[in-house]
Amino acid sequence: MKQYTITAPTHFDNTVLLPASKSISNRSLIIHALSNGEVKPQNLSDCDDTQVILDAITHMPKEINVKAAGTAMRFLTAYLAVTKGEHIITGTDRMKHRPIGPLVDSLRYMGADIEYLEEEGFPPLKITGKEIDGGLLEIPGNISSQYISALLMIGPVLKNGLELTLTGTLISRPYIDLTLWTMQQLGAKAEWSDVNVVSVKPYPYQSNNWMIESDWSAASYWYETLALSHDFDNTFFLQGLLDGSKQGDSVLRYIFSLLGVKTSIEKPIQQQPGGMRITRHMRTLPRLDYDFTNSPDLAQTFVVSCSVLNIPFHFTGLSSLLIKETDRIKALITEMLKLGYVIEERNNSELIWNGLKIKPTLEPIETYEDHRMAMSFAPASIRFPGLKINHPEVVSKSYPHFWDDLRRVGFIIEENDI
Repeated sequence: MKQYTITAPTHFDNTVLLPASKSISNRSLIIHALSNGEVKPQNLSDCDDTQVILDAITHMPKEINVKAAGTAMRFLTAYLAVTKGEHIITGTDRMKHRPIGPLVDSLRYMGADIEYLEEEGFPPLKITGKEIDGGLLEIPGNISSQYISALLMIGPVLKNGLELTLTGTLISRPYIDLTLWTMQQLGAKAEWSDVNVVSVKPYPYQSNNWMIESDWSAASYWYETLALSHDFDNTFFLQGLLDGSKQGDSVLRYIFSLLGVKTSIEKPIQQQPGGMRITRHMRTLPRLDYDFTNSPDLAQTFVVSCSVLNIPFHFTGLSSLLIKETDRIKALITEMLKLGYVIEERNNSELIWNGLKIKPTLEPIETYEDHRMAMSFAPASIRFPGLKINHPEVVSKSYPHFWDDLRRVGFIIEENDI
């Protein structure tokens, strides 16, 4: 097992080349496969999740192992249901305990041939692909948006298209909007036809030369790094981020403005790509209350950031954190305690810190096979020199060169086998 010991520099003035958007890459690959196109999207993410999808649609093996990639499990399940051939799709032990029932039920309702090979409602699955009629379908809006996105993306190849009604409370709408936007860029006729209804016409995708933008989720750790730094002259230029991005996590620029980080747009100049320049400013916010329903992947970043900046918080809309790579609510409470912050959980969907602190133990931070645990805690080394993180390799799931990028801006990272 690897362990990193991290020591941060005091000054930053660097350009960071962020990875391509994992969310857009994964959607683009599924759409590319459904379009039978020859031109793959450009600037694909090099993360594990994207590589799993790329390998699957390129080689189409009898058994597809998505490992810990939840997005790949959901998206490929729908894709395989409408693609001729018989396949088994499986993953890690954790993946076998992440629910897939709502998606399977919806696909079966439309005529898909899917069997559970072990526990009902969970992977692994045996899928025999065939033509599906589609048509009218209802699904709860408060489940993972990945189920909804998976169904929407196969809509154009369904005989009757798809009219999807989302019942109840809708969560993670920005991810659904991102799916629709990506589909539209690649030729689909898909849109909101009512406040809770999405209509997808049986109109084929058009393969084209498609460039994928940088990842706003990955940018969050650089915003956090700047927010926790002491030097008000510190700055990062985050290359490839787009203003007006459809990525839901782009909201982080506004939230971090409350924590002392200012964002300025720098447009492309000749051959130089544009991006976001982030700088420090004086912070006056005494407390942060925020609903993360539409951007749950940012929760870990802001729990660590606010705690270390001594900003009490009440974060809601976190129910989906229970079924991510790990139970992120439990993991955050456990690991923040090592840094001395006593965080309270409420209703399996809220995290609260009212300023209560104890003496930190500074035990190594566990990552629970969760990339975002490693990346959200790494910047805390600015305030906790010599912070140790176990299993740092988990970042490969979404940001494989994260540690290399930290080294490039001056972090000292010592590697030990334990």
